[in-house]
Amino acid sequence: MTYPLFITIFSWILFREQRDPLTAGAVIIAFIGVWMVISPGNVGFKLSSLWGLASGITASVAILYLNISRQHHDTNTILFFMFGGGTIMMLLIFYNHIFIPNLAELYYLVCCASIGILGQYLLTIGFRYVTAVEGSVISFTRILLAAFIGPYLLDDPILTGAGWIGALLIFISNTVLAVRKINRQVGSEKVN
Repeated sequence: MTYPLFITIFSWILFREQRDPLTAGAVIIAFIGVWMVISPGNVGFKLSSLWGLASGITASVAILYLNISRQHHDTNTILFFMFGGGTIMMLLIFYNHIFIPNLAELYYLVCCASIGILGQYLLTIGFRYVTAVEGSVISFTRILLAAFIGPYLLDDPILTGAGWIGALLIFISNTVLAVRKINRQVGSEKVN
């Protein structure tokens, strides 16, 4: 969940029009909220943490690329190249881990793949209407969903007081960006 910070940093460097202090502040507040939800007291530095950090960096590059691509290409073209590129990379890197699944494994694989493809399709459509930074902060909403639903569905631990404050910070960040987006749209409609 570090990718929104990297998106903000890369956007600030690469895209002059996205240098917005309010959005950068919302990302920082949301990240602090995420940190509070996942209980930083249980987090320590391990060598494997670098893998997670690298995942955050590569996810931020992917989301920036998705956002830029979405401004110029249709959803189906983007998904064709994303899924095609991902398939080729998996075959090249993880070829020795690929196997033919049995019927039960195939059933769950098809179910998960269908939901994943639908989710990616909707995400790709959504990135036409937001900046990469806004989209990444909005995606923090899944932390809120996990906080509310996780204890009931997955037997996750119930949030502590700090966790609820973190969830509130995530919600505030999302609300600030949503209200700002609405105000921008209303302002542009008045100009027209």
